[in-house]
Amino acid sequence: MMEQPPQKIAIFRALQLGDMLCSIPAVRALRKAYPDAGITLLGLPWAGSFVRRFHHYFDRFIHFPGYPGLPEQEYDELAFHYFLEEMHGEAFDLLIQMQGNGTVVNDLLSTFNAGQLAGFHNKDSRVDSPLFIEYPAYKHEIERHNALMQHLGIPATDTELEFPLTQQDYAELAQLGLSLRSGRYVCIHPGSRGAWRQWPPQYFALLADHCAEKGLDLVITGTAGEKDITREVIKCLHHPAIDLTGRTSLGALAALLKDAFMLIANCTGVSHMASALHTPSVIISMDGEPYRWAPLNKHLHKTIDWTTHPGIGEVMLQLNTLLIDRSALAVGGILL
Repeated sequence: MMEQPPQKIAIFRALQLGDMLCSIPAVRALRKAYPDAGITLLGLPWAGSFVRRFHHYFDRFIHFPGYPGLPEQEYDELAFHYFLEEMHGEAFDLLIQMQGNGTVVNDLLSTFNAGQLAGFHNKDSRVDSPLFIEYPAYKHEIERHNALMQHLGIPATDTELEFPLTQQDYAELAQLGLSLRSGRYVCIHPGSRGAWRQWPPQYFALLADHCAEKGLDLVITGTAGEKDITREVIKCLHHPAIDLTGRTSLGALAALLKDAFMLIANCTGVSHMASALHTPSVIISMDGEPYRWAPLNKHLHKTIDWTTHPGIGEVMLQLNTLLIDRSALAVGGILL
């Protein structure tokens, strides 16, 4: 659909970890279609490390300094002025809007001096270009970006997530000096960026205790800013747990998840890490959008929509299903 193969491509996606991981299948297809092109991510400050981790797909990272109407970071007017000058100098052959429906950003991106602009639009953000596709509001986040690639003539049907692990990730985990048996511990991650997406701590503790009674060790994870909620979970526990709140880098957390028996969490970035690492999970969806964010492998990951099924019995049923399935595969099994 594009006039000629682009040599300089930029992707605009100034979002958080889970959002970025869900876009990787589409980015993978883009890289396969244009193996020699330079691909730059325009994103939030934290995403510089994301680009380094996914260096096989991205060549460069440029920090986007925010814009009015985008809540992910505070708008810096002076920094934005210099950023816009930088965009004019870059003159990307192709700029792909992978932020959302375009209501806030489509007009903005049209000022970046790209040769061609592609992405999503809706009735309020219409762009008169064949490179735009109607925003598929009810598709899964992975599938909607694959749909955009297909619209651009790029084959994209693979929905597999990735989270490459490095030797540094394992070294950082080893520095914590944990005495955990591979496949014999469960990670409990009760935090989330939004308080409305956090399941009550006492429910996390209930599930954790149930796992402990089946012979699994308990590990509580979270960022330093989530200390209050992890502390509440630990107060509610009847079994001992290792508290790693604020003690793991993102890479160390991924290495920890890789060898876990399972993850129990809200629907947040960690849930997509577990999906990428093929670690089973019980995920509580508190935002009513499991059709958009739930892991696609329904056998390995059990997602409960708490907005429609707010019952601990359903969650416990899904947990026990995973415990039974996983114990059949575990060396030595667990107590049932």
